[in-house]
Amino acid sequence: MINGIIGKKLGMTQIYSAGGKVEPVTVLQVGPCTVVQVKTPERDGYTAAQLGFGESKNLTKAEKGHVKDMGNFRHLREFRLDDLDGVEVGNQVDVSLFADGELIDVTGVSKGRGFAGTVKRHGFAGGPKTHGQSDRHRAPGSIGATTTPGRVFKGTRMAGHMGHEQVTVSGLKVIKTDVEKNLLLVRGAVPGAKNGLILIKKSKKSK
Repeated sequence: MINGIIGKKLGMTQIYSAGGKVEPVTVLQVGPCTVVQVKTPERDGYTAAQLGFGESKNLTKAEKGHVKDMGNFRHLREFRLDDLDGVEVGNQVDVSLFADGELIDVTGVSKGRGFAGTVKRHGFAGGPKTHGQSDRHRAPGSIGATTTPGRVFKGTRMAGHMGHEQVTVSGLKVIKTDVEKNLLLVRGAVPGAKNGLILIKKSKKSK
């Protein structure tokens, strides 16, 4: 059984629950996806299903041969499976895979923040504001050691590229599903910018 699907983030809004409480939700466009390829332990060494999602204007001949006229898919992603019962090439997967109240895991690429300093990137306090240090307010401070080891340790928190990393948020609750519009309303925030690609799986926390 397929346990995941491809989608994209549309944005955030608010809805009222049955008890009149305001729920912050993220609106996700989920599928429909097509099973493009099935991988088996005998041939590939593991069990998985490859799904296609979105529309692409141009595909190479190799890509067209791979999808076998099932569609011009913009994105292809694999989902590992425990078994292949009922999973065949050409099958359609849509938002009906999930139910209201179910827990899901959402994987996306976080917003890129460019090159950031230590104060923004790691929450450093910066240097003192007095005693003549007029230009050290956002400086990282000393990064080195003494003669031993005489180098900067790997993993030292320093300025650098911030964001644009794969992030998975687990245990998000499905508030509402819209099968007609292929929409999924999830309580809370989802990583990434608007129209960003996301992968949605049934959460292990629900087991």
